[in-house]
Amino acid sequence: MEFEGTVYKILPVTKGTSARGEWQRQDVVFEMNEGSFARKICVTFFNKPEDVARLKEGSAYNVSVNIESREYNGRWYTDIRAWRLQPKQETAAAPMPDMPPIAEEPSYASAPAQVDDLPF
Repeated sequence: MEFEGTVYKILPVTKGTSARGEWQRQDVVFEMNEGSFARKICVTFFNKPEDVARLKEGSAYNVSVNIESREYNGRWYTDIRAWRLQPKQETAAAPMPDMPPIAEEPSYASAPAQVDDLPF
């Protein structure tokens, strides 16, 4: 799933160690504007410190995520994990450079060809 959102808040890093080694995760809250409603989505970046380091609060991004829910002790928990992050491209019109002056084209014939001058 993909969405377009503005970085609302970058939360602190959480680190730990598991059987597979060290890990780190960081949650980032994005704000999506859908019409007159603003929705906030908390997205987890798992072992992606370089992606989070590029983020700036207030900047807009296109975020690709995987959404997964799991059950633990009769309660359901939902994870939203980012797997791709791209800055939103602004569609501002680039100014046109000044065009160089168009040179006069040389004339190749001083007079139009006469039908009587053709060899056939």
